[in-house]
Amino acid sequence: MINTRVLPIQALKFPTTKLEGSNQLRYKETKMELTITRPDDWHLHLRDGQLLEAVVPHSASHFARGIVMPNLKPPITTTAAAVAYRESILKALPSSSDFAPLMTLYLTDTTSPQEIKLARKSGVVFAVKLYPAGATTNSQDGVTDLFGKCLPVLEEMVEQNMPLLVHGEVTDPDVDVFDREKVFIESVLQPLIQRLPQLKIVMEHITTMDAVKFVESCEEGSVAATVTPQHLLLNRNALFQGGLQPHNYCLPVLKREIHRQAIVSAVTSGNKRFFLGTDSAPHEKRRKECSCGCAGIYSAPVALSLYTKVFEEAGALDKLEAFTSFNGPDFYGLPRNTSKTKLSRTSWTVPECFSFPFGDIIPMFAGETLEWQPSLN
Repeated sequence: MINTRVLPIQALKFPTTKLEGSNQLRYKETKMELTITRPDDWHLHLRDGQLLEAVVPHSASHFARGIVMPNLKPPITTTAAAVAYRESILKALPSSSDFAPLMTLYLTDTTSPQEIKLARKSGVVFAVKLYPAGATTNSQDGVTDLFGKCLPVLEEMVEQNMPLLVHGEVTDPDVDVFDREKVFIESVLQPLIQRLPQLKIVMEHITTMDAVKFVESCEEGSVAATVTPQHLLLNRNALFQGGLQPHNYCLPVLKREIHRQAIVSAVTSGNKRFFLGTDSAPHEKRRKECSCGCAGIYSAPVALSLYTKVFEEAGALDKLEAFTSFNGPDFYGLPRNTSKTKLSRTSWTVPECFSFPFGDIIPMFAGETLEWQPSLN
């Protein structure tokens, strides 16, 4: 017989092969498939130049849309720059791709309310990104005084219904690196939502139980969070097992196991406030494996496989589609995708590296075997 367990998303199919032996009938599972609405990536780094051309096909083959981060050199601080960057991305896409880059602006101390109006009118800019100055890669031009210098801009963002995307860490050197997200919530985010309760906020790449509790405490539809594969699967031990592991280094840095478990529980619960954002951040191998390595994990080629692994292990495959494909566009007020993606429970091995003329890029879980493989669009 064929055993089929129907879930709210689609059917999970278990075709079987009949085996003879010892007067018994046994059934061997040969394939398991899951069909979901095509996902989007709500936090993505595509870089520029040769690196952009190298990595954009990976994201385009798995995702329909991507919120593209603006922390280039120089950063994307104006609508005109965002439009130009979007054109560069479109030119780098494979000819058959329908991937849609959703652009963002890099908030600075001198961003004007007029720029927010231009961004909204452009039809290609969908959010503004807050980087506290010095918090992560190419954040040196970020905000130094949010309430003192950026309040008129934030008020205009409320008027334009433009979300603020937040790298949620303080940069005070006296604050322990593992506590910077918690302190940011207390000192910046909570006062911000009290002052501007109508401002839509996405707390990006959350890493702590504190962030989970904060997002869950806010009004649904006003504050949400993206979650990366690394913060669902790895804790801070992964930085040091068998020696220093530079390809597991990202910002915000991996946290304790209790925090990882809290994030897994939140995203697999079906809570609409959480959605997929890979924070896929490519760097050349030589810039990761050096005396002062860059922060960032390149997850685009494996992210869907890893998210599915997390939901399967939590017994929550019926919640996967909402997390990958519904919660993000619903929060942004965009239509859900109509195309589908198929995931097959078929073992495959992640490449050890992706080689290009300019150098190598090491993907997350390089060389390891994964159990779920998505179809490529």
